[in-house]
Amino acid sequence: MNEHMIALVTGANKGIGRQIAGQLAALGHTVVVAARNADAGERAAAELRADGGNAVAVVLDVTDPASAAAAADAVKRRFGRLDALVNNAGIVATPGVSFAAQQPGSAEVDEIRAIFETNFFGVISVTAAFLPLLRLSEAPRIVNVSSVAGSLSAVSNPATTDPIAGGYAPSKTALTSLTLQYAKGLAPEGILVNAVCPGFVATDLNGFRGTRTPAQGALAAVRMATIPAGGPTGTFTDEAGTVPW
Repeated sequence: MNEHMIALVTGANKGIGRQIAGQLAALGHTVVVAARNADAGERAAAELRADGGNAVAVVLDVTDPASAAAAADAVKRRFGRLDALVNNAGIVATPGVSFAAQQPGSAEVDEIRAIFETNFFGVISVTAAFLPLLRLSEAPRIVNVSSVAGSLSAVSNPATTDPIAGGYAPSKTALTSLTLQYAKGLAPEGILVNAVCPGFVATDLNGFRGTRTPAQGALAAVRMATIPAGGPTGTFTDEAGTVPW
């Protein structure tokens, strides 16, 4: 895919999202840096412009449908369409809440609900807000940043050593399943919808304990955000290939 496109990345002011935005900008695409905090978003967009990229910022809290609608309106007024939506924003836990709140013996419903609000329901709200603009693209794509932590095949393997997380892992399972529903439902319109796994990336979400860099974690999302019209849809992949469902 060589044509210039307009791409929006949620949670693009830091971590994997910042790298997705940077790599898309380096390819010559216009990037909309979507962030909850206006100053953080503007700083990230300014950094991309300083590096020679074309980037603007928009305030977007994925847990607030009104915020998503306002962001979509801003993109419509500025660009008139959207070619790629990368649903990257996500949380492992809410700030200040112990990981014990996600353990089977001490699970807190409010904590698990809050994680789903960002990782699952937020994707629904943001996608609904931007679908009208994606429908104006000649090659619309949606990329959902999921995780192998939500893979039922991987988690059911006794050798899997991922920590138990009754909010985060199921939220990613649900997101990957949602990706399939959107892929099938939007296929008649030519909208490609795929899920990707960035791997265990060192970000503030995991206390920077990951073994991969944010730049490496961004590769799968960038690849799927730039596939041509008629490319794959309904897939779950990482940098190396297919991820088990």
